[in-house]
Amino acid sequence: MARTVEDFNKRRLRSSNITVVVSIALVLFLVGLSGLILINAQKYSDYLKEQLVVNAYFDQDYDAKDSLKLASQELEAVEKIKALAPVKKATYISRMQASREARVSLGIDTEKLFDAHIFPSSVEIALKPEYVDPAKVNDAIKQISTVPGIVDVKNNSESQQIYENLNKILKWILAFSILFLILAIVLINNSIRLKIFSKRFIIKTMQLVGAKRRFILMPFVKEAILLGVLGAVLGIMALFGVWYYFTSTIQTPFVQDTNQFVLLVGLIALIGIFITVLSTIFATWRFLRSNIDDLYYT
Repeated sequence: MARTVEDFNKRRLRSSNITVVVSIALVLFLVGLSGLILINAQKYSDYLKEQLVVNAYFDQDYDAKDSLKLASQELEAVEKIKALAPVKKATYISRMQASREARVSLGIDTEKLFDAHIFPSSVEIALKPEYVDPAKVNDAIKQISTVPGIVDVKNNSESQQIYENLNKILKWILAFSILFLILAIVLINNSIRLKIFSKRFIIKTMQLVGAKRRFILMPFVKEAILLGVLGAVLGIMALFGVWYYFTSTIQTPFVQDTNQFVLLVGLIALIGIFITVLSTIFATWRFLRSNIDDLYYT
C-alpha cells in the first residue's frame, strides 16, 4: 500500500513537472516568436524607409566646352553629399544617363525627336532610416542644399507618408509584444504557484519540525532553475526551427541576422529562468509565512 502511494506521488510529481516545463516552453516560444516578428518588422520598416529617394539637381545651364571641368566638380559634390550624416547612399546620374532614362520612359526610339540637353545631372540620395521623419527630412534637405553646385532638392512626400504609417504599425507591434510578455509572466507564475500549492503541507511540516526558511526554500529554487532551463531549451529549439525554416527555405532577407537571433535566444533563456525562480520564491515564501489553518483556504 505504501509503495502504491509512493508510486502515485512520484507519477503526480513527474506529471506536474512535465506540465510546468511544457507551459514554460510554449510561453517562451511565443515570446520569442513575437520578438522575431518585432525585429523583422523593424528591419522591414528600415528597408522601406531606405527606399525614400531624395533627388538633388545640378544646374541645367552649362557651356559644352566646360563639360569636363563641370563633371569633375559634380563628382566632388557627390562625395560631399555621401559624407553628410543623414545620407545612406548617393548615386550620381549624369546628363547622358538622365537623357537615356527619360527616352526609355517616354518611349522615344530616335534621338532626332528628343532633346538630350534638357535634363540636368542629378544625385539620387537614400537617407538613413532614422532621418525618414518630417522634421529630420527637412533638415537633411537643407544640408544637401548647402553643397556647392546643388540648385534644387526634391522629396517624394507621398512615400514619406507611407513610412510614417509604418512607424505607427511598428509601435502597435511593440505594444502587443510588451503585452504578450506580461501575459507570459502571469502564465508562468500561475503554473509555478499551482506546483508549489500542491506541496504546501510539506513546506509547513518541514517548518514545524525546525527547518529554517532558507533550508526549505533552496530545494525549490534549484528545482525551479532546472525546470526553467528545460523549458527554455525546448522553447528555444522550437524557435530555432521556425528561424531555420524562414532563413533556409523561404530565403527572406529580414531574418538572417544571427547576432540579433542569438541575443534574442539569450534573453528568452534569462526570462524563463528568472520568472520561474522568482515565482517559486514568492509562492514558497507565501506558505512559509502562513498559518496552518490558512493552508486549507488558500
